[in-house]
Amino acid sequence: MAGGGDESKLTGLSRIFNGETMRGRANVNIVAKATYASIGLLILYFSLKPSKK
Repeated sequence: MAGGGDESKLTGLSRIFNGETMRGRANVNIVAKATYASIGLLILYFSLKPSKK
């Protein structure tokens, strides 16, 4: 199961983002971390933004 996938059968986005190959799992992990970081930065921005009066 782990790393046993054949990358030559995959096409399109499934070649990049898949759960069968080690490369695909790494890409999914990177995207998830980037998403969480973006959400965190948005929360930080709106919580530290000075309020208008």
